[in-house]
Amino acid sequence: MERSFALKGNVIYTPACGQLELRPGSYLVCEDGVVAGVFDSLPERYRGLPVEDFGEKLILPGLVDLHVHASQYAYRGLGMDMELLEWLEHNAFPEESHFADQDYARQAYEIFAEQLKYSATTRACIFATIHCPATLILMELLEQAGLPCLVGKVNMDRNSPDTLRETTEESLSETRRWLEESGDFHLVRPILTPRFTPSCTDALMDGLGALQREFGVAMQSHLSENRSEIQWVAELCPGTRFYGESYARSGLFGGDCPTVMAHCVWSREEERRLMKDNGVFIAHCPQSNMNVSSGIAPVRTFLREGQRVGLGSDVAGGAHLSIFRAMTDAIQCSKLRWRLVDQDAPALTMAEALYLATKGGGAFFGQVGSFEPGYEFDAIVMDDVGLPTTRVCTLAERLERVVYLSDGRPCAKYAGGKRLF
Repeated sequence: MERSFALKGNVIYTPACGQLELRPGSYLVCEDGVVAGVFDSLPERYRGLPVEDFGEKLILPGLVDLHVHASQYAYRGLGMDMELLEWLEHNAFPEESHFADQDYARQAYEIFAEQLKYSATTRACIFATIHCPATLILMELLEQAGLPCLVGKVNMDRNSPDTLRETTEESLSETRRWLEESGDFHLVRPILTPRFTPSCTDALMDGLGALQREFGVAMQSHLSENRSEIQWVAELCPGTRFYGESYARSGLFGGDCPTVMAHCVWSREEERRLMKDNGVFIAHCPQSNMNVSSGIAPVRTFLREGQRVGLGSDVAGGAHLSIFRAMTDAIQCSKLRWRLVDQDAPALTMAEALYLATKGGGAFFGQVGSFEPGYEFDAIVMDDVGLPTTRVCTLAERLERVVYLSDGRPCAKYAGGKRLF
């Protein structure tokens, strides 16, 4: 079968947070697109499968990006002297307005899809723009690239420029049209995407909640990223105890609505309790939080509380699409928080960061992000031959060097058991 085979090499994965499984010179078996297991020698029942021998290269689960804005890829690395709300007004909103032009959208999304395909990311939760045709173009390109992603048409009916604002009725009708037309895709699926509470009226949120219940789709947005944003939400939504309630009262905050919220830098205990109870995923975006001066998210607190956490590049608040870079940023930010803010919150380890980048975020997609039997076969092969050293490194050290020093591009990549290159 096309999606049944074995890979041989140095297999690394994290079956639990902080637990690094190192299997040198092992066989990783894919059976009909699903992991059958990791074996020291190839079992007799799999002897008929084709085997790709990657020698001393590292074989890792594909990385998961829980939060990225495809429409912002064009201006990565720009406007980083601004805080969040000013940055949105001067960078994000003008750029996203261009996507009303389908030719522009196709050109921009072709670049993004190509870069994502050849990165170490196998799955992502992606923001498009308010434009239904452009969003469908992005989904088409990702489908062609073989990437099983979640893509959202953004909703905005207030507090945005005229060129990037819908009426409530238009936003809901276009979202319905987009959901119906998204049924043509097999790998790429739709995810409801109210940009954030400041840009969505209560009526729009309620309408999106109704669509969620009708279509059974997941939802993504932003939460408690910036103190000014939180204060703004409190003014817009009187009667809510915390930011998350502005989503929850419309049925868009976990539970029967699978939800991923980006940032949660300033989420207080009451908000975090509801997130845990409802199974809301947190997309930790450390580079973006630094670039737009939002703060340092309490990731150690999240993990101690049993929150569901993954990593996000948050392009273009983040300048890099690489989730390897997000891993190192997460570790470094956690060290600063431990040293400067909370001495009872030890820094993240490499094993914990790899878990967040794979199985932690992958859980939003189902059984994704590990090489345990039954998981979808998402894998990347990393070659560290271009990172010369006089030191004889252990397998764990080689992993660390790849994460910190490589360009983040695998030499082979598999998603759902299909080889992409």
